[in-house]
Amino acid sequence: MEELPNKKRIKYIHLILFLVTLATTTLSGTWWIYGRSILDPALTGQDVIDGLYFSIPFLLILSVHEFGHYFTAKYYNIDVTLPYFIPFFPFAFSIGTFGAVIRIKSKIESNTQNFDVGIAGPLAGFVVALLVLYYGFTHLPEKEHIYNIHPEYEYFGDDYELYVYDQDTFLLNQDLAKINPMAAQNYPDTIWFRKDGPKIYLGDNLLFKFFKNYAVQDKSKVPNKHEIMHYPWLLAGFLALFFTALNLIPIGQLDGGHVLYGLVGSKNHRLISSGVFIIFVFYAGLGVINPHDVTQDLTDLVLYIPLYIFFLYIIFFSFSKEPKNRLMIAVVVFVLQFLTSYIYPEVHGYHGWLVIAFLIGRVLGVYHPPTLIEEPIGTNRQILGWIALLIFIISFSPQPLIIEGM
Repeated sequence: MEELPNKKRIKYIHLILFLVTLATTTLSGTWWIYGRSILDPALTGQDVIDGLYFSIPFLLILSVHEFGHYFTAKYYNIDVTLPYFIPFFPFAFSIGTFGAVIRIKSKIESNTQNFDVGIAGPLAGFVVALLVLYYGFTHLPEKEHIYNIHPEYEYFGDDYELYVYDQDTFLLNQDLAKINPMAAQNYPDTIWFRKDGPKIYLGDNLLFKFFKNYAVQDKSKVPNKHEIMHYPWLLAGFLALFFTALNLIPIGQLDGGHVLYGLVGSKNHRLISSGVFIIFVFYAGLGVINPHDVTQDLTDLVLYIPLYIFFLYIIFFSFSKEPKNRLMIAVVVFVLQFLTSYIYPEVHGYHGWLVIAFLIGRVLGVYHPPTLIEEPIGTNRQILGWIALLIFIISFSPQPLIIEGM
């Protein structure tokens, strides 16, 4: 049998990875909508088909983002690969993918090229994300839609939000009668069961709030924050904004770092990127070690504090070649976090961002390598650059996914 040329084999790899990612994101969509995994015997073919309402818009946004980078790189005759989609097993809380990447195999010569390639992806993906969100918020199903997923909510009627989220237990019928007589009357034989498992909800961002307030005519259709993941178009749009904001963080060689480099130049990029990264780590780690946490006695603190400082030391790996400088920054950040938690015990960061901080600080790097040709990027590109940073602000969720009770 005649072997395929190497280039064709490579293109088939891209296609196979995309198809596998389509399958894993579809199954993940099914889990988010119905809470049914691939191992659930109650899973039906229709459930899987419904998962496409998440995977198709989500992968469309992701693809447009990556091809924005790809075609811009091709415009400048930069040697670049097609997107590599990265599938991930669709277990609980998974979205079925780690995203997609392109590989640039030749040197980007000027900061103008660097700026254009960097900004093209998030701008293109953001436009499609806006369309997905607009469609999702203007085509919301009736409020009763949630009863298809949580039929037990119907016992509480239209005001189910008042009862099911702030209770550890679904109440016995005689207790239900005290708070919702109508539900008790309509379902006299109902035996309530304990509501096990974590409570999950998506955090807000400014753009999401805008669509909730101004794109929806019938506000009663807007889902409760605990239920947005059951609305696939909204979930796809929310995740698209999350990844857009993540890419646009103005640090290192993230897309936002390329944009910042074009706007302010090499020297200022180094200063701003360092400052943003320190603030990012400071916020992410707030409350990791809280002096007011009753579960942490003195013995725990003696153990945890050195371990956490060592973790911060690793995060700040690319800050300096001198170990003592990295250690000093780690200690200063920890002391500021500890003091803030002591003075404001109710203030907490989002610890999930520490994973991103680790990847940036240890793998991607906080600083941006200089380009061969340093040149002004012009007024039009500067305007686009500031628009991109504004997109970061309105798309960023300080706490994108909250899981209580774990």
